[in-house]
Amino acid sequence: MKTMNVGIIGYQFMGKAHSNGWIKAPLFFDLNIKPELKVACGRNKSAVKAFADKWGWQEVKTDWKKVVENPDVDIIDISLPQHLHYDVAIAAAKNGKHIFCEKPMAHSRKQAEEMLKVAEDNGVLHYLNHNYRRTPAVLLAKQLIDEGKIGRIFHWRGAYQQDWIVDPNFPLTWQLQKETAHAGPHWDLNSHSVDLALFLMGDIKTVSCLTTNFIKERPLPSEGATAFSSGTEANTEMGQVTVEDAALMMVEFESGAVGSFEATRFATGRKNSNTFEIYGSKGSVAFNMERMNELQYFTNDDPDNAQGFRTIMATESSHAYVSHWWPPGHIIGYEHGFVHAMADFMMALDKKEKIFPNFNDGVKILAVLESGLESAKFGEKVKVV
Repeated sequence: MKTMNVGIIGYQFMGKAHSNGWIKAPLFFDLNIKPELKVACGRNKSAVKAFADKWGWQEVKTDWKKVVENPDVDIIDISLPQHLHYDVAIAAAKNGKHIFCEKPMAHSRKQAEEMLKVAEDNGVLHYLNHNYRRTPAVLLAKQLIDEGKIGRIFHWRGAYQQDWIVDPNFPLTWQLQKETAHAGPHWDLNSHSVDLALFLMGDIKTVSCLTTNFIKERPLPSEGATAFSSGTEANTEMGQVTVEDAALMMVEFESGAVGSFEATRFATGRKNSNTFEIYGSKGSVAFNMERMNELQYFTNDDPDNAQGFRTIMATESSHAYVSHWWPPGHIIGYEHGFVHAMADFMMALDKKEKIFPNFNDGVKILAVLESGLESAKFGEKVKVV
């Protein structure tokens, strides 16, 4: 079997999820090209060494430029915070490396547009990892919509809710600072929701958005503080929160449908609730990532005395990706979306085809999100261009 060497930049939460995906993809999918875990890169040498040893990466580097310039590396996996994506992606493309990039794509739409142009100019495969697209139940919703089972769509309702910063003593991590995060949940969480909406509903033409802050100052982070973790010790020195804590966005789709998006890190009790509902003239679908193997489906075709939302378990071999895993009825989990993405990425390389979502989709997503921030700033409806 032919192999292609992967260099991963970043080794925290996404580094682990991606490593597992690269390892599992050739075990469960029949690939003509196998990903080889060549080199892992991070600023903390001892930490990245421990990561590499655990996950089976062959080499360790602390300078990402040496990874993207390495002629033995074929694929660059960008598992970094979004403000670091641009430089790595541009350099990777110019060095002829294929790019597997985490979301949100970039710090701005302008950066995303340049990333797309450089990747296209250099003929490299580029993929943006909105992994929820590769959930079997989401793809079943897409199938029902495409088959006309939902009819003319009237409404989209999306919500992505977390609660990890409700505590005012949670530190001022990079996710809460504009210079490193660009924005708060509107950028981070709504990027997923907008991607799903574009995938299932089509393009968005206008947005109206409201953002707010509930806690304006937080303790500066101590050693070891990361997303979902407050670190090793308390810090009494305070800093300013410079991104929003919650965002509410209303949109008009090009199709004539209307939609709403909620993104918040202040939904107490919600750890990672990603939901959407779609309502049409013939039926409706609803999805909850916390019950990711299920799709709620309503159809007017049922007789009056048997109508109601039914729960479809998307675990049959006829559902996308499922035949590669366990016997029917056996559920899959969060990590499987990454395996599906890695498998599709390698198959796209083999067939010399595009993969979706890619950087072009990323530009569309950031155009919507930037329009939302503009709307919130000026208090008016904004056209997405």
